[in-house]
Amino acid sequence: MLLLTVLAMGASLVSPPAFPFPPAPADCVEAQRVCSVDPQCEALYRGLELCAADAAVATLGEQVASECLERQDTLLSKHPALLVCKCQRGFRKEEQCLRVYWTVRLLPSEDELEVSPYDDTQMDSRMASLVAASSYMQLDGENQCLKAAQDCGLYEKCGSLRSEYVLACTKRMPGTSRCNQHKCHRALRRFLERVPEEYSLGVLFCPCTNTLCGERRRKTIVPSCSYQEMDGLQPNCLHQQSFCRRDDLCRSRLADFLQNCQPSSMTASGCLKDSPGLCLRAYAGLIGTIMTPNYISNSSADVSLWCNCEGSGNQWQDCLRLHHMFTHNTCLRNSISWMGDPGSLPADFTPPPAPRPSPLVQEDEVLSNNHLPEHSNNVSAASPFRFISCTLWPCGCFSSSCPVTVYLLCWFYLLPLSPSSFVRSLVWYFQAQFLFVS
Repeated sequence: MLLLTVLAMGASLVSPPAFPFPPAPADCVEAQRVCSVDPQCEALYRGLELCAADAAVATLGEQVASECLERQDTLLSKHPALLVCKCQRGFRKEEQCLRVYWTVRLLPSEDELEVSPYDDTQMDSRMASLVAASSYMQLDGENQCLKAAQDCGLYEKCGSLRSEYVLACTKRMPGTSRCNQHKCHRALRRFLERVPEEYSLGVLFCPCTNTLCGERRRKTIVPSCSYQEMDGLQPNCLHQQSFCRRDDLCRSRLADFLQNCQPSSMTASGCLKDSPGLCLRAYAGLIGTIMTPNYISNSSADVSLWCNCEGSGNQWQDCLRLHHMFTHNTCLRNSISWMGDPGSLPADFTPPPAPRPSPLVQEDEVLSNNHLPEHSNNVSAASPFRFISCTLWPCGCFSSSCPVTVYLLCWFYLLPLSPSSFVRSLVWYFQAQFLFVS
């Protein structure tokens, strides 16, 4: 009896403290579901949704804004779980979750627009395998972005989704010379959200020591469609930010970047949150939005948005602050460098998952051998790039420039596939040849 009493007392000492409110659901979709069970909460939330819809169209009048904010205060005071909930990037209900998150922040302040809606409590734990993968694929004296592209092509999901975004970003809309940027961005987001990070971020942040590698890295996201405007004119950065913040997804990805890539001189990484991994993920999260950043040249790892600060007027400093978050950001620069630095390997790193052979890699020839549309027309059939195409990627060699032995090797590679995979491989290959090969 004495022992049980002591154990009971010990248990009471370590038990969590009582709070006036129950633990809030981490996910905003779940928080809204709990709210919908209560008729009063549901009515308040639906009213706030109407306010948010009106605010998205035009600035709310003073009286309407006051009524909406009063409704917001009442809702959050009775159901605080809606205020503290977060979302998960890339999850099936991400956009629904973000809609809830921003609905209860009806007229967010500038500070609130720089707070990430994403839950990063478990994200940094996976960084060791990502760093291990990036360092694992380093080859001294070789094009490391080529190796990253090859590794991606050998992993079925990476190879197929990469082929999807290449096609989406290079296909012209009927009757025009323009690509469909919306479809291009959507395909890029699918690639980055569904492919394991040791492959997707390896392709984005592969370290380069020469311009050939740098050009491959710069053109990874097919910038002629995803990054630049077709007319070549750069918009004002604040205008671009304003359009971004009208969309829940873009607003969320930008807030995530501004929070997780905030520079600081007080940490070793140069990041306020002292996590290069979180900064890289936040940067990658912007790709596929109107705020898509990219490398500005093939001779450095410097990045920028496709915008400038001309015409900013008295908001010049605000514009420069946004622009410099990409061009003069020590946190972002150090994070990109850290990605390919073998000295940052953890002592107990584990190699990345073994890639699976994929029949969907033939279109990857376009990217893995510098056959991107922006400069493929300058590559002759007798060039070194076409030779690499024949030797490194057997199923990219159905052309008269390839040796007969390599041509036979292609068929040997394809024969073990099922009939449907065989046909699909041929169709996708010839589509890629038609689109990309001069």
